[in-house]
Amino acid sequence: MIEYEIPLSPSPKRFLITLNGTAYQLLFMYRDAPMGGWVMDINDSFGQPMACGLPLTTGADLLQQFEYLGLGGMLGVYSDGDFDAVPTFENLGISSHLNWITV
Repeated sequence: MIEYEIPLSPSPKRFLITLNGTAYQLLFMYRDAPMGGWVMDINDSFGQPMACGLPLTTGADLLQQFEYLGLGGMLGVYSDGDFDAVPTFENLGISSHLNWITV
């Protein structure tokens, strides 16, 4: 099992990343609303949606329900100091981290 932190900063963004030898587009947006927060879209390298609107929540594999996509890993959000603290607009990539874990 290999763990890799996906480099983020507290701003909306879109970028290409290679995970397990396959290129994906990741899109991060912040929903400033009650019960909102950071959400992520995963697209293939051509921009075709694979999994959209995934909330960046702590304590769970964000990809568990998408095992059929065969991505070969898990995505988990972890916060420094408080394992269950949900990422805020200001701390994504600073004290809240998104990690890719191969399986």
